Amino acid sequence: MKTSTACIVGLAVLALAACKPDVTDATAASATNGDYQSRVWVLPAAAGSSGPDLSVAPDGRLLLSWLNQQQGRRNALQFGSYTDKGGWQSQPRTIAIGSSLLVNWADTPHLIGTPDGALWAQWLQTDADGPGAYDTVLARSRDGGMTWAQMTRVNSEGKAAEHGFAALWPEGEDGIGIAWLDGREQEPAHGEGHHAAGSMQLHQLDFNLDLQRGNDNVLDPRTCDCCQTDAAVTTKGPLVVYRDRSDDDIRDISVVRRTAGAWGKPVSVHADGWKIAGCPVNGPAIAASGNAAVVGWYSEAGGTPALRLARTTDAGDTFAPPVLVDSGQQVLGRVAVAIDAKQAWVTWLREANGVQTLMLARYTPDLSRELQRMEIATLKGRGHATGSPKLVVDSTAAWLVWTDVIGRVAHLQGARIAR
Repeated sequence: MKTSTACIVGLAVLALAACKPDVTDATAASATNGDYQSRVWVLPAAAGSSGPDLSVAPDGRLLLSWLNQQQGRRNALQFGSYTDKGGWQSQPRTIAIGSSLLVNWADTPHLIGTPDGALWAQWLQTDADGPGAYDTVLARSRDGGMTWAQMTRVNSEGKAAEHGFAALWPEGEDGIGIAWLDGREQEPAHGEGHHAAGSMQLHQLDFNLDLQRGNDNVLDPRTCDCCQTDAAVTTKGPLVVYRDRSDDDIRDISVVRRTAGAWGKPVSVHADGWKIAGCPVNGPAIAASGNAAVVGWYSEAGGTPALRLARTTDAGDTFAPPVLVDSGQQVLGRVAVAIDAKQAWVTWLREANGVQTLMLARYTPDLSRELQRMEIATLKGRGHATGSPKLVVDSTAAWLVWTDVIGRVAHLQGARIAR
């Protein structure tokens, strides 16, 4: 897994530039059909920002976090909160700043809220005890992000290894669950072209309001090394989605659910049969409502890049045959999904003739029919610098954020998709 080092020594609260108007009259892209349109959502992140995360808090606020990198300065993990009626609630605040915060285009921080009003932030910190080693760390704020509780390592076994690609979800009124990819059973690679021995694992922990940890659960003892994970809460319990890895390197998508306090066995979303020697760094996404959930993922099974969606109505016990969203050499993947009462949403990246485009489509809730497809934006950035988009829905609209690179400087971009 390729990573780059950047910062975190302490926790601080900073203010950046004043907030701009939130939604402009200019459209990011017009719908090619249907009656939803995409309008520019102006974000408060300064130039040099990338790696966004987006979630909906229990009180309805949108929570946006990002990493900001300024030449000659320590990097910072920052956030802002937004309501459709009130706009941005304050100037950006800083969660963490320092010299060991790890910046990785694929493995970005997360920010969620819990029903008690607390905010929880997760990010990566380099481990000085081993080259290439890093930890998943967690902090909690009880005052809206003005101050943050002490930094806590999620992985506590004390081994210098890779620990990242986390997914978070609320647990009860004042706790969270977190799952992550854990390399404690791997041995470092020796020499160029050599792979680490041993298996990457999917681990899980719960934390209460005092950052006290529960049991360390191994959800899957062998997974793909560096594909993003995701999680959603169903009526039956939390559902974690990830790229699995068989003994003969089939790397298809699986889910695992906790019911009545116990984690079940992994369930395959679909038998793509994609056999690949190395990690594609292209993880799945999930969204849920009640016991219905949709999973989106990228695969090159059969030699052709493809993006698929699959639906479950029993909280992940079974999945219907997938729907093909897009296919061909132009498909990059980096999928995000969302669902509401009227539709399922999916966004992804394509690249043709050296130009990347950000796409979005809507489907009926049962995925039987595509309702609309639109190009949200033509990106100026190339390669992995554009990262992975994030998508959520609330009662007013769908909200989408992504990274672009303009004049060799990262910028966050946003869109509001509504009638």
